[in-house]
Amino acid sequence: MTALDECHARGFLYKVTGGCNDIKREVNRCLSGERTKKSKKNRETGLERRARIEQVWAKMDEGDYSALERFTKRN
Repeated sequence: MTALDECHARGFLYKVTGGCNDIKREVNRCLSGERTKKSKKNRETGLERRARIEQVWAKMDEGDYSALERFTKRN
């Protein structure tokens, strides 16, 4: 990102004529990779949370509401 800022600092015409395009592509590729990692982690966390909630619901269906109390106290 620093290299892109330095490239843009060279001037308007340099930027407009595509002088920074290669650097911009590299930055986008890096940011895309980071976004993919974050999305994967968020998806895994959501699935774990959903599994915990479904366990609490199953216990509640059996009439045991203690699991709900433990679940709400932990968060």
